[in-house]
Amino acid sequence: MRGETLNMDAIGSAVGRSDDAATTRAAAIDILRAAGLRPTRQRVALAGLLFGGPDRHVSAEAVYAEALDAGASVSLATVYNTLHQFTEAGLLRELAVSGAKSFFDTRTAPHHHFWNETGGEMSDVAMDAVDVARLPEPPEGMEIVGVEVMIRLRPRRA
Repeated sequence: MRGETLNMDAIGSAVGRSDDAATTRAAAIDILRAAGLRPTRQRVALAGLLFGGPDRHVSAEAVYAEALDAGASVSLATVYNTLHQFTEAGLLRELAVSGAKSFFDTRTAPHHHFWNETGGEMSDVAMDAVDVARLPEPPEGMEIVGVEVMIRLRPRRA
């Protein structure tokens, strides 16, 4: 399954939506196994945090802080490595916004984004809300497999 988009609703809707820690853990393990990842202690803890509610955009630092608050014993390097493993497995999408700043999106289906440059927030934009009328020809031997738009925002200048 690596690299493919997974149907998160079908494989993990119970994660974090249950008061039962055992149910949450079991659902996280199911998500990891469905993605072809071994369910290590750290991966299970992070999957429980990431896939336990509505879709969202998170930085590695925010996931690290959440993990520490939840009592998980992980390093920031482990969080970065795990987020990249989840991305490679199709559980997350990485969104680079500027320089080394990236967000990880739990919604893996194609969609566009608003990026608030001053507030640092990212939000989803539906695919049909953006009309891409013309694309360039791809380089020889390549094909276009998708187009996703990042719309950058800032307050209006007076």
